[in-house]
This record gives sequence, C-alpha cells and structure tokens, in this order.
Amino acid sequence: MIKKDSSPMAKTTVLRLADLPTRKDTQISYTPDAEAMKRLATEMDVSAVRKMRLEGTLQPLGKKDWQLQARLGVTVVQPCVVTLEPVTTRIEEPVFRQYLSDWEAPTSAEAEMDGDDISEPLPDALDLAEIAAEALAMALPRYPRVEGATLDQTDFTEPGKAPLTDEDVKPFAGLASLKSKLENPKKN
Repeated sequence: MIKKDSSPMAKTTVLRLADLPTRKDTQISYTPDAEAMKRLATEMDVSAVRKMRLEGTLQPLGKKDWQLQARLGVTVVQPCVVTLEPVTTRIEEPVFRQYLSDWEAPTSAEAEMDGDDISEPLPDALDLAEIAAEALAMALPRYPRVEGATLDQTDFTEPGKAPLTDEDVKPFAGLASLKSKLENPKKN
C-alpha cells in the first residue's frame, strides 16, 4: 500500500504504474491481514506465516521504467524435516526488481548463467502481495530442522551379510580396498 491515506490505492495491494508520480519515489508498505497470511501458508505448504511486511520504495527510472527496492520481513513456521516438530524462522530479505519497457527474454545461454536476473518486463500494475509471496517462496528454508535433530542411520541387508555403509559407496572406497589387497596379498 502507499503510505498516504488520501491515495485511491491505499486500500489495495495493486499499484497501477501509470497513476504514480514519475519524478519522485513512491513509498510502499504491504502488511497482509490474518486471512491473507493463512492463505499464503497454505500456498507455501508451511504451518504458519506470521508478522509479514514488505516495505521500500518504487523509483522511476527514466520516463517508463521502474525499480523496486524493498525489504521483506516475515516469520514462518515449518515442520522439521527430521522430527516434524515446528521450526520457527525469521526471514529478513532484500527485494530488488527492475521493470523495464524494453525488456527482452534472455537467451537460453544467458538464462543458464546465474538465474539471479532482477529485471522483468514492465507491467501495467504491480501487486505487492504477489511480490511479497514470490520473495517469501525464494527465501524459505528448504530443509528446516529443530536444533540438534539428526537422522539415525538405518541399515538394510540380507541376513548374514555386512550392510553397505556410506564409506562403501564413496567413489574411491573400492580403490582403497583393492590397494589394501595388493599391498597385503597374504591377508586376503
């Protein structure tokens, strides 16, 4: 939302770029209500989204282009990948985007380079809720763990045989065994 209450967009998350001043920065601030955070938690497949806020500025770049510089702050609760206990994480992430009128899709070679391109085609309007959700999706911990949670090792093998260990499947484990046999042929 735009911070000025007199703005016709003060009650919406969508900013129509043609309605914004092109000679000064526009302050943005988006804080979803409880229902929006519930929907977002469901979409992101997390237990809960709390205390979410996107704040920053939308700056004109020349006559047509725009740059968004903001900060996303959000608390998420996810199940631990080991124990399924709740893990609460505070995320503080910068959000930086450029919306360009002459934007061109990267070639396949360029797209493979870093995947961290901040430029996008210039839209008619920006949805702050959508930008916040996208930034959250990128910042979510992939494998949240409760402190001290570890996976126990479970070995499966036929009765009477030694189980395969992590050391056995390493690329040079077989060479070490072969070297040992060659150095001590009487022991084997």
